[in-house]
Amino acid sequence: MVRNDGRAPSDLRPVRISIDTYGYAEGSALIEMGNTRVLCTASVEEGVPQWLRGQQRGWVTAEYALLPRSTAQRTRRERNGLSGRTQEIQRLIGRALRVAVSLEALDGFTVTIDCDVLQADGGTRTASITGGYVALALALHRLTAAGRLVANPLQRAVAAVSAGYVGGRALLDLDYSEDSVADMDCNLVLTEDGAIVEVQSTAEARAVSRAEFDALIDLATDGINRLLAIQRRTLAPVIEALYVERGDTQH
Repeated sequence: MVRNDGRAPSDLRPVRISIDTYGYAEGSALIEMGNTRVLCTASVEEGVPQWLRGQQRGWVTAEYALLPRSTAQRTRRERNGLSGRTQEIQRLIGRALRVAVSLEALDGFTVTIDCDVLQADGGTRTASITGGYVALALALHRLTAAGRLVANPLQRAVAAVSAGYVGGRALLDLDYSEDSVADMDCNLVLTEDGAIVEVQSTAEARAVSRAEFDALIDLATDGINRLLAIQRRTLAPVIEALYVERGDTQH
């Protein structure tokens, strides 16, 4: 089976992650997966939410937004309160990225990951997690290299991807044309050691068997492993330069 963009069923869309794409943020990354583009920024602030005070823990949270012409028709700005979809997505991003860090080691700091969708063509929430991790990692490495943290809170990388059944075939990394007609779609979030963070899956047109679902998870897992490798390659030279400048080779 050849898909409408020429990919095989197990292919990711072309992936590019550009770092330090936003001047003021402690960490930023522009992730492009096919025609989906999301700008992810990590902002570090001293202090924690009131409900965390006195607990010797930091906090990681996320916000998500579709820019008005990120979609085929203009999307209204959510000035009068967030939609249920937006709230659900940004909570997912926050949960996923908190798994990547030790909140105890982040004590005294809050990191906010802003994920702004510049162009949407399917998979915006999963791209936000994958790109958001890169922005978060940059910010925390810089905080550590500057001596503001005793130990780096980063524990493990996190990435996410979509997969689904379209016309009875299992496909990886659905674009909008595929997602909109999928029999079943799934968003999978994994850590670099293979632990499951979250599975969001819904049968739209038909229920699938356990064997079909397992095959979909295997397909998505393979895609996430490739995304994790891209994250590592993107981050490695910047992180190395940070610690070399500090004279620290044990990072």
